[in-house]
Amino acid sequence: MKKYIIPVVIVVLSASFSGCKKWNGEHTDIYNYTPPAANPISDKAPLSCSGGSSVVPVKGTMLSGKTYNVNDGCDIVINPADTLFMQPGVTLNMGARSSLIVLGTLISNGSKNQPNWITAPGLVKKDAPGAVTTAQDSAFAGHWKGIIGGPTCNLMVLRWTHVEYAGYTEGDATSKLASAGAGNQYSILFANYKGNFIMEDSWLYGGVDDPIRISAGKIAIFRNTFEKNGVHGGDCLNAKGGTTGTMAYNLFIGTATNGQKASNKGQATGAPQTNIVMYNNTFISGGYRQVQSGRGGCINYEEGAAGMFYNNVAVNCKYGFRVVGSPVADVAHLSYGNNFQYADSVSVANQFYPTGYITQPQQTDIPSIMTSAKYLPSGYKPGDIYDGSDVVRINNPMFLNFPLPTSGHALSDYNAVGSFNFHLQANSPLIGKGNTTIKPLIVVPLDKIYGLSDATPPGADLGCYQLNGTGNQH
Repeated sequence: MKKYIIPVVIVVLSASFSGCKKWNGEHTDIYNYTPPAANPISDKAPLSCSGGSSVVPVKGTMLSGKTYNVNDGCDIVINPADTLFMQPGVTLNMGARSSLIVLGTLISNGSKNQPNWITAPGLVKKDAPGAVTTAQDSAFAGHWKGIIGGPTCNLMVLRWTHVEYAGYTEGDATSKLASAGAGNQYSILFANYKGNFIMEDSWLYGGVDDPIRISAGKIAIFRNTFEKNGVHGGDCLNAKGGTTGTMAYNLFIGTATNGQKASNKGQATGAPQTNIVMYNNTFISGGYRQVQSGRGGCINYEEGAAGMFYNNVAVNCKYGFRVVGSPVADVAHLSYGNNFQYADSVSVANQFYPTGYITQPQQTDIPSIMTSAKYLPSGYKPGDIYDGSDVVRINNPMFLNFPLPTSGHALSDYNAVGSFNFHLQANSPLIGKGNTTIKPLIVVPLDKIYGLSDATPPGADLGCYQLNGTGNQH
């Protein structure tokens, strides 16, 4: 079997960042405060466009417990030298066809007890399996355009923040101000390889195309939950050329295509090679709304992307973990292992190592490549067709509350958390099977307010929930 070089992953602490406090490696009381409200924003009137313009500038502080409304068709913009700070417990209702364009700094500083909401008012979620079709579901309608981080956006932080119902077609103001390209339908866009995109302990619900497109940037995406992302395509976390960082402890359910993708396509002059570390993520029923064959499921590395993926869990995903051979990923600087897969059907089990791709089976994977003489038989080469019938319904992950094997619904019907609970029972086969020697790639500021508050290291248990209570907090 070909041996891949394990990349040397260096934890980079950004000690200098405008407006950030120095991280000293300890939790101190200085991080327990909420910054004073600079330039408080009134909630008495909607944020509205005037004078024939569709753009309204916004800066200052949205106050805890307040609800702010954006009028239909308005693009509110944070200019390059400005900051919008959202205290815990803010609701920002986005009008139809509106957007939030970030050319400066956005800090949505929600908390566990007071999360923030960037949403569309009046819409009702129908999340029971099979309750509505995709065409009937408001999650996929694209009510407002999304959060668009332009090429001058130096910092975007979404902490304990719900982002919902975005994906309306981006228009003229978006494309001119944010270089986003008219016609895109991303819920969140970040496009500055020198800037920092941080999303932790948050939720992204619904969407039309890529729910999150990182055209380039330094990223830290930790402990989030993603539901109903993409209509007939779109990778939930789609990182392109010039993106570096870590995606860890995220829960994905019902994504149209992959949950997490890394590609070096479109690497700009001066931007680094795409290098993404992914660990302890959980993927449930992914890939079933993707209309193109051979795509969709959980993790995807392609076209010159380097990094590593360990300790991930994929349950009933249409395709398994994919390393693409054309255009080929940077396999010399890509390592992986300790990844788990479960299938209710033979069609899913037959794609644990997707046909036509170059994903190398690892001894540490579950199910083991030594499971039986039929499953990945002697002489198997990456990309070969094989018979996965011997591993169907083997190694139930034993979530606290999720029906496995499924019954009464198609796999594609499971696309929202609802009343399900993906924490682990004490006798789960995921317990103690993780690789804890790998390191996150931290390239963003570490700060309780103006950066990543918690770079949770790899866990001993597979997936996003740890038996000891660490990992995903939802």
